[in-house]
Amino acid sequence: MKQRIAVIGAGSWGTALAVNLTGKGHTVSLWDINEELLRELERDRENKRYLPGVPFHDGIGISFGMQGAIYGADAVLFAVPAQHFRSAVLNAGNYISYETPIINVAKGIEQKTLKTVSQIAEELFPESSFATLSGPSHAEEVGRGMPTTVVAASTEPELAGYVQDIFMSDRFRVYTNDDVIGVELGGALKNIIALGAGISDGLGFGDNAKAAMMTRGITEIARLGERLGGRRETFFGLTGVGDLIVTCTSMHSRNRRCGIMIGEGTEPSEAARRVGMVVEGMYTTEAAWQLARREGVEMPITEQIYSVLMSRADTNDAAFTLMTRQKRHETEDLLR
Repeated sequence: MKQRIAVIGAGSWGTALAVNLTGKGHTVSLWDINEELLRELERDRENKRYLPGVPFHDGIGISFGMQGAIYGADAVLFAVPAQHFRSAVLNAGNYISYETPIINVAKGIEQKTLKTVSQIAEELFPESSFATLSGPSHAEEVGRGMPTTVVAASTEPELAGYVQDIFMSDRFRVYTNDDVIGVELGGALKNIIALGAGISDGLGFGDNAKAAMMTRGITEIARLGERLGGRRETFFGLTGVGDLIVTCTSMHSRNRRCGIMIGEGTEPSEAARRVGMVVEGMYTTEAAWQLARREGVEMPITEQIYSVLMSRADTNDAAFTLMTRQKRHETEDLLR
């Protein structure tokens, strides 16, 4: 089943997935809002800015117009930052048939509306089929064919199976799930904890602190995730704890790298600038903080990271606050 896939967004992840798809014999039309980047991709047949060392297969075509990229596509994959998904899908909506599936691979929560990407898609194009692809999957490894396992989530089993089929290979294993909101929230909220893990590393704390950050972090993620409609088991699968592990421990992680610089004393905005690509956790932290307050969900790690990002708390003071909280039993109700 060879397909023609339009990929909107030529960052590291969109490029890695384009390489993955063409490696299976599919045809990809790759478009990005940055025309200079597109010219570089066409000239070099490689994304030297965001995914150097990964040559393109012949099946990747560079499109200089969104309409040309989408025309005739069997599916449209959006690999744009979550904060830009709304504008991208609105522009693409002029060319996408309601019968054409929309696949999203961004991980985040829209700041202004506090909506996930699937909720934005439902608002704008309620008749379209939507799926999200998420999990522990650094572009740097996927592009080089390193073994990776992810989840294709959709409320439509046939679409989840379709995404599974077009991507799955002996190096890229895909599971299906119908808990779209849970998959999305796991992928988005783990970026907050990855910032915290990086800050811990930047402060010179050890493995013990990082283990605590990750373990208590998944508890926070599950608390808010369940309250917003996700299923608890989803947060302890690939798109929850799996994605949390890889993002908190790898130097491929933009969020962890940004956190390290913050822990070392760099201003948050400057740290994000130095990373050179979008650090989704910087946006998601504020959105999650607002959601936690709205829903009455306790998220102490998120609250302290938010305070650090807003320059309301010193990193060492934030760590002290977390370590000296009121005594608790470890397995208290997750929704408290």
